[in-house]
Amino acid sequence: MDWQNVKILVTGAGGFIGSHLVDALVSRGAKVRAFVHYNSRGDIGLLRQLHPYILSQIEMVAGDLCDPQFTKEAAKGIEIVYHLGALISIPYSYLHAYEVAETNILGTLNVLMACKNENVSKLIHTSSSEVYGTALTVPISEAHPLQGQSPYSATKIGADKLVESFHCAYGLPAVTVRPFNTYGPRQSARAVIPAIITQALTQKQIQIGNLETRRDFTYVTDTIQGFIKAAETEGLEGKTFNLGTGQDITIGDLAHLIIQQVDPSLKLVPDPKRMRPEKSEVYRLISDNSLARNLLGWQPEVEIEQGLLKTIAWISEHLDLYRVGEYVF
Repeated sequence: MDWQNVKILVTGAGGFIGSHLVDALVSRGAKVRAFVHYNSRGDIGLLRQLHPYILSQIEMVAGDLCDPQFTKEAAKGIEIVYHLGALISIPYSYLHAYEVAETNILGTLNVLMACKNENVSKLIHTSSSEVYGTALTVPISEAHPLQGQSPYSATKIGADKLVESFHCAYGLPAVTVRPFNTYGPRQSARAVIPAIITQALTQKQIQIGNLETRRDFTYVTDTIQGFIKAAETEGLEGKTFNLGTGQDITIGDLAHLIIQQVDPSLKLVPDPKRMRPEKSEVYRLISDNSLARNLLGWQPEVEIEQGLLKTIAWISEHLDLYRVGEYVF
């Protein structure tokens, strides 16, 4: 696919994955309109980390996904929409379920209406591996039951089903990608890997939640390549694709990998406030990525040790962006 001058809207552009996606798209020659959440500071989120030339090529629009008229205006003249905008914190969803539902479900509905009205050529919708809940069978394929074990995961299930319904009812050319625990440079300490790394770089001990849960960690450049291929590949409308490595690791073993790379003398200390409610905890997520391999020609390339080294190096140079030692949710 020739990306040169293709007009693209990216919602959630100021976020972790969104900022990397915008960078990749602009680097390929696309004309990107970046939808960021409005605030009075004019803060464009993690897009501020992009190279000044890349940033100069972006059309920035600030608003709220929950505003249907603004969302419709943001989609005018657009060929491809990447929908990443969401409230993504699971602990935050325990405290603010209404706000999370409003953004993730109503916001997605507004994006779908805008795509339908503007006749976009393709929508790439972002799901989450959290929609599967604790694995009933492993590895987890796209046919695995969806389980709403947190308000956040329930809202993502709702958003995914809205996308499915618009494809079935209106023929909307939508593809859903489902990343498994993406990590890498720019990620906030809300996520477990930056939370461990920031503590490892600055403290004598690391406060951590459940050590036995297992996750499939995917380096951000691999996730972005999946997003790109989802748009480039023809005939995928209505399908959902897992973007995970197919390998999982306990959080305890993950922490020890980081400790070995930073300071082997560091100790792990359990922190009750970092624990999810028992029935809400997702104990294992591991991807069956065979569909993405076969239909997208996608496969992860960055091993966990290599990805952690890259992430540690970036965070060590940007510690001023983190509230080190605080529990961020």
